[in-house]
Amino acid sequence: MPTAILTGQPVPGSSIEGELRSLGFDVHLASGSDDTETLLARVPGDERVAVVDARFVGHPHALRLGLTDPRFPLAAIPGAVTARPDARQALTRAMARENSAGGGTALDVDSLADRITAALDSDGADVHRPELGSLVAVVPADPQARNEARQAVAAVDDEAVRLKSAVKARDGFVTTFFISPYSRYIARWCARRGLTPNQVTTASLITALIAAGCAATGTRGGFVAAGILLIASFVLDCTDGQLARYSLQYSTLGAWLDATFDRAKEYAYYAGLALGAARGGDDVWALALGAMVLQTCRHVVDFSFNEANHDATANTSPTAALSDKLDSVGWTVWVRRMIVLPIGERWAMIAVLTAATTPRITFYALLIGCAFAATYTTAGRVLRSLTRRATRTDRAAKALADLADSGPLAEAAAKGFGKGARRLPGFTAPAVALLGGAAVVATAALTDFGGPWPLVAAVAYVLTSALAVARPLKGALDWLVPPFFRAAEYGTVLVLAAKADVNGALPAAFGLVAAVAYHHYDTVYRIRGDAGAPPQWLVRTVGGHEGRTLVITVLAVLLTATQFKLALTVLAVAVALVVLVESIRFWVAAHKVGAPAVHDEGEPA
Repeated sequence: MPTAILTGQPVPGSSIEGELRSLGFDVHLASGSDDTETLLARVPGDERVAVVDARFVGHPHALRLGLTDPRFPLAAIPGAVTARPDARQALTRAMARENSAGGGTALDVDSLADRITAALDSDGADVHRPELGSLVAVVPADPQARNEARQAVAAVDDEAVRLKSAVKARDGFVTTFFISPYSRYIARWCARRGLTPNQVTTASLITALIAAGCAATGTRGGFVAAGILLIASFVLDCTDGQLARYSLQYSTLGAWLDATFDRAKEYAYYAGLALGAARGGDDVWALALGAMVLQTCRHVVDFSFNEANHDATANTSPTAALSDKLDSVGWTVWVRRMIVLPIGERWAMIAVLTAATTPRITFYALLIGCAFAATYTTAGRVLRSLTRRATRTDRAAKALADLADSGPLAEAAAKGFGKGARRLPGFTAPAVALLGGAAVVATAALTDFGGPWPLVAAVAYVLTSALAVARPLKGALDWLVPPFFRAAEYGTVLVLAAKADVNGALPAAFGLVAAVAYHHYDTVYRIRGDAGAPPQWLVRTVGGHEGRTLVITVLAVLLTATQFKLALTVLAVAVALVVLVESIRFWVAAHKVGAPAVHDEGEPA
């Protein structure tokens, strides 16, 4: 149980002790700084601890935001400061310095909690200060100020603010106007019944899988039910994040489940639509796989661009300035958010088209919409990169190298290129990545299945991939290298499976790409959580992007179409088992040791 040390003389009629207990704190009273330091030393090192001024007046949700958010090692609001176990040393050091400088109760007329916070700031500690908005959090100096503070507390509806803050500050049009107005109340209903965000996330996954099953029936009733259930799944998907913000139930495991389940739900639904179409005599597996490839590549563009510019210095661009200016005009904000087809708009479109049309029409609309969105966002980011004066850091280069997912073949060849690669022009990395990837996909598409030319192109792809990563990825457009690699690998699998022209090849390819895409998403979420990329043994075991591309082309040359289908199935199962087992092991272990949660407050594309 976390501990709160209430410092100073108690104030008659104050509710602070009860409010702290309602938040789950074990409350201890300290008369002065000496007593506070003694009590602080007695708190077990594996527990959260807070120091709160006994004169504090404010909303309970202000205390909740300041003292219970698990994402931040140190946090403070006026009159209160808290530390997780991993930040206890910093808090103890600041407390000891203030005690020795102030001398017992000599400075008790000031807020000890605020002095500790100031000491932490002077030590260079990263103290999180939540945005309170209209919520009150003050330490009144006299009875009149206390009375005014209490009146200010009574004038603001704490619960209304809490409900409003449960919704993301930035969201899509559909989510903002059609989901969040009522899903926040579902989140509150869940909180009052003790449900956790992870339980709601799991319910969203189950609902989406049932929707995929309904779509797989291939009947009009099944398609209508699938559309309705997909919307219900998205409502729950919004609810889990709102529940986490409403009750501050963030966790490492929850962040991972929320991110990975979104992808699993959408791609499982694609498979369900393809199965339903097949029952009606229409083969749309190529469209389903194409939609998954396009959507995954869009995400990689987002991730790579953000990582490349996450901590860049001198990060200015007239294009970015124009974008910020457009965001200041109301109607342009919503138009720009809608045309990138974020998850709310995308799922709404899929649900409506599933219920009203056919799977083929649904996939056509999805591919056209995602292609336009991908062109719009990528072109804008290319313009920003070309006009941006920025110095990329070693951390950014490392993140892009991890996102590239280069295997042992590319690594060995990259060492051979050595210093020569450093003398090439700055655009070399994305240029050779694009040319090598386009060559292997085009060769597979333009030659007969079983011919040797795709293999020759794959060998060349290994070399171009190595050249692309032979030097640190710090160039203006080097963030394009990972998405070019994703498009090349996934596109090769798609084209060869389609060229095999045997029943079951494309579903097997869908499974393989889904397994590999999971590995790539897992890499992203580990980097976002500052946990580093997956271990090298895992990358080497699954071959890296260039190794898998080479293996696929070798199998296409050596095997018959039917045997190739079986080989794709075996590869899909093998890759899925390896990456899932390692991923689950990692995230469960991270959750158990209390690793900080990472929650994206923007809406992914």
